[in-house]
Amino acid sequence: MIREVTALDDPQLPLVLLRAALSAVEGQAVVRQALSESPPEGPCHVIALGKAAAAMARGARSVLDGGLARALVVSRQGHLDFTLCSDPRIRCVEADHPVPGPLSLEAGRQLLAFIDSTPADHCLLFLISGGTSSLVEVPVSGVGGERLAVLNEWLLGAGLDIAVMNRVRSALSRIKGGRLGQRLAGRKLRALLISDVPGDDPAVIGSGLLAAGSVLAPWPVLPAHLEWVGRCAQPPLLPAEVPRFPLRVVANLEQACAAVEAAARDQGLPVFRHREFLEAEAAATGEALARTLLDAEPGVHIWGGETRVTLPPEPGRGGRNQHLALAAARVLAGHDGVRLLAAGTDGSDGNSLDAGALVDGGTVSRGKAAGLDAAASLEKADSGRFLAAAGDLIHTGPTGTNVMDLVIGVVAASRPGRAE
Repeated sequence: MIREVTALDDPQLPLVLLRAALSAVEGQAVVRQALSESPPEGPCHVIALGKAAAAMARGARSVLDGGLARALVVSRQGHLDFTLCSDPRIRCVEADHPVPGPLSLEAGRQLLAFIDSTPADHCLLFLISGGTSSLVEVPVSGVGGERLAVLNEWLLGAGLDIAVMNRVRSALSRIKGGRLGQRLAGRKLRALLISDVPGDDPAVIGSGLLAAGSVLAPWPVLPAHLEWVGRCAQPPLLPAEVPRFPLRVVANLEQACAAVEAAARDQGLPVFRHREFLEAEAAATGEALARTLLDAEPGVHIWGGETRVTLPPEPGRGGRNQHLALAAARVLAGHDGVRLLAAGTDGSDGNSLDAGALVDGGTVSRGKAAGLDAAASLEKADSGRFLAAAGDLIHTGPTGTNVMDLVIGVVAASRPGRAE
């Protein structure tokens, strides 16, 4: 019993549990495991795309060894590493994220060139993770980088479901919505994917480069300055129009949540797994989760998902996890013995390089002492600045994975004010 009380009272416990989750879904490890179970035959040409591209490529290289003919690795700026890029067989490309730009279009050009120069009888191994939608693009005729940027700025700030965003993106793309898969008909191809979408649908991950969706998401109401989108949009492909390739999801949110649960149980802690997928507005979600924790049994409480934020015209610093955490901190204010961590598993959150935040009953007072107001920060989507002043931001750096977001709540075994 002493061990349990000490662990739940440890302010570092949520961070320890987060590290366990990230380790369980890390790109290098999951790709190495998958390829060790079923190695590709013959010379293999690897295409790694997304925020976890570098880690996934390292995993493939460790198994393929001399069987790796060459590779193209496209990731977000700051997510590549020298040891990988110094391999003469591997071409590393940094592209734009979260809004596609000129580097994304260049990455798309290099992707098609890489495929076209691969011998038809050689293996193509795709390694796809979240972030691919922005990082690699080949737009339809009449749509350039400037138009894509304006459109995606609106999509990201409108609080839309990922499937709705992907329908619009795919309508303007020559590679998304299964169109790259259609182009690769007859090729020897397989893909490993790290899922950052609900349901782990390959037609949604990375906007579905190799698979078309069976369910058509609704088309959103677009503002007047985006009226050109309808004129340029192409009809979606049907699943029957895209070849069926071996596509395997090797890491997802469920595995990350299970790793948190296992790590907590290994320490002898009570664990409460909350199965509802978090997808509503971030601030409202944060408030609701904080109220749940104030009334909860002592132990570790686990949620997963991806909430939404509708951004004001000139948003400040932060992202949905920081927004959720600050909203939760307002409810937790003055309550001891309760902590809430909200973090993106990719190591970044919104327009910041912080993964999220770990808040408690003193967060609001610490930020206030620095001259900031929590309510005003939420209204201006400037949660990151408040949480930085409070000392509550989490910085992991690139994690080598991307399986949406984790929320970990810890309720101490004995805390003042809790009704017994």
